[in-house]
Amino acid sequence: MKKAWSFFVLVPVLVFAQNTQKPVLHGKNWMAITGKPLAATAGAGIFQKGGNAVDAACAMLAATCTMWDVLSWGGETQALIYHPGLKKVIGINALGFAPTGATPDFFKEKGYDFPPEYGPLAAVTPGTPGGLFTMLAEYGTMSLSEVLAPAIELSSGYPIEAQTANSIEREKKRIKEWPYSAKVFLPHAGQKREAPVAGEIFVQQNLLSTLKKLVEAEKAALKKGKSRKEAIYAAYDRFYKGDIAAEYVRGCQEQGGLITMQDLANWKVIVEEPMKVNYKGIDVYKLSQWTQGPMLLQSLQLLNEVDIKSMGYNSSRYIHTVYQAMNLAFADRDFYYGDPCFPPVEPMQGLLSPAYAKQRAKLLLSDKNDIEIGPGDPYPFQNESNPYNELLTHWNESKEIVAAPDADYLDQVWRGTTSVQAADKDGWVVSITPSGGWVPACIAGETGIGMSQRMQSFVCDSALNPFNVVAPGKRPRVTLTPTMALKEGRPFLSFAVQGGDTQDQNLLQFFLNMTEFGMNVQEAAEAPNFNSYQYWLSLGGKDRRPKPGHLLLHESTPDWIRKELKKKGYILRFEPRTSGPINAIWFDWKHGSFWGGSSNYGEDYGIGW
Repeated sequence: MKKAWSFFVLVPVLVFAQNTQKPVLHGKNWMAITGKPLAATAGAGIFQKGGNAVDAACAMLAATCTMWDVLSWGGETQALIYHPGLKKVIGINALGFAPTGATPDFFKEKGYDFPPEYGPLAAVTPGTPGGLFTMLAEYGTMSLSEVLAPAIELSSGYPIEAQTANSIEREKKRIKEWPYSAKVFLPHAGQKREAPVAGEIFVQQNLLSTLKKLVEAEKAALKKGKSRKEAIYAAYDRFYKGDIAAEYVRGCQEQGGLITMQDLANWKVIVEEPMKVNYKGIDVYKLSQWTQGPMLLQSLQLLNEVDIKSMGYNSSRYIHTVYQAMNLAFADRDFYYGDPCFPPVEPMQGLLSPAYAKQRAKLLLSDKNDIEIGPGDPYPFQNESNPYNELLTHWNESKEIVAAPDADYLDQVWRGTTSVQAADKDGWVVSITPSGGWVPACIAGETGIGMSQRMQSFVCDSALNPFNVVAPGKRPRVTLTPTMALKEGRPFLSFAVQGGDTQDQNLLQFFLNMTEFGMNVQEAAEAPNFNSYQYWLSLGGKDRRPKPGHLLLHESTPDWIRKELKKKGYILRFEPRTSGPINAIWFDWKHGSFWGGSSNYGEDYGIGW
């Protein structure tokens, strides 16, 4: 009997892996994305208990502050909220202001060209607690007790992650200058490693007490028959006017700070109308000129004049054109942006006008980078005369190519925070870029709260920016810049990123990646970007001067593009990741679902359902 043979043809199985390092997040009920996995879990937990996107965003904000995700409770919160009932985007300005005695003369007498980077004299009043209370009271559905529950549990002890633990160890010399900070951050004082190690249970007893006091204030108000909203504002009052405020001020002043009880009592959250421009049928929203947000809007107005798509993604023409557009907008930012609540009035109508963009677009040179780019004159575009022509003339004096960015400079450029993105099936959308009180933070007394370092974003010399000169009660112009976009009147995209002066550079390119080059939200978050240094640094450092022509590219940039850019006068440097930690939600109205993008850059993490 013949043996039967079986023949098998081996057909290769094609396994199509995802084309991004992290997968797109999908959900139809809600989406929660932020800078820490545990904080994203806190947001998911609130959603699972029936909270809306505002409730979840507030829980994530509280958790990231408690986990020192390059911010703490004494920092500042900047938010955009889409209100589905009103069908409009609402801006939240919860940035602290300069305290009593904070004047240019005060800082100059102490030898500062700018207010300091660190310590109690770097602190504006805390804004994040007030921002959280206001968002929750006005637009949320849950109690403060419910929303703070994850942060309270975290403050009682959580396994600290390596990024924060190692940051504490690196900064321990400075931390030891402030006794309340050393007590919290250095549990192993006197040992070789004084900071916690990754995975160690990190306990913040004073912060735990402070958060419990806020919940106590809410519960006491509810017992008296107050409404949910009134009870939350009772916690607001205890923080800014009660015993928490008293201890915060005592601890601040004991360590040399200026903040008074009156400063805390006088500070208020501002609910504002965001600014917007239309880019090819999409309305893009930003907070106003107390942030750098309008810089992205100005860039889009300029690029409305150009056929970006035909240039090709990250071609030399594309990089060169977008680089110059950003620099034109940065120059205006550096000279004209400041606190809209203080005189002089910033010329925002002119800066954002299509006619001004048309005029400025004529400066987009095709053959070389323009190192002479400076602020323009937007006043004629709002039928006014520029009162600062003389300052402008000196500001625009010839610039030279300066030394390449060193490590200290780049630290200031990229200095990070976190971002929070949340959306729900009922149409609420929240985009937040909170910051302030990062490690190494000076903790205010026994509150457990790290004070802000945002004073450093002021200038002391009106020749640099007459709109952003430090003054008591004034808010500094910050880099922090959440973004929202609507198409045909419905949410299209909600996105934010951390990283100092790179924020709106990376957000602009992320937006163009999706709208011009057809990338999905995760591809756009991971795609290589480029960064300019042709602007005045907004954060600290001895050298804040612009560095015209210096350009950061991704290390995968092809040789021929490098050569073309060098011919245009650029000095190139390269990194393996250049996109920044972008978090975003795209709204798929065709299928009734959310697409979430969470950065592959750091610890950013998202959960959808």
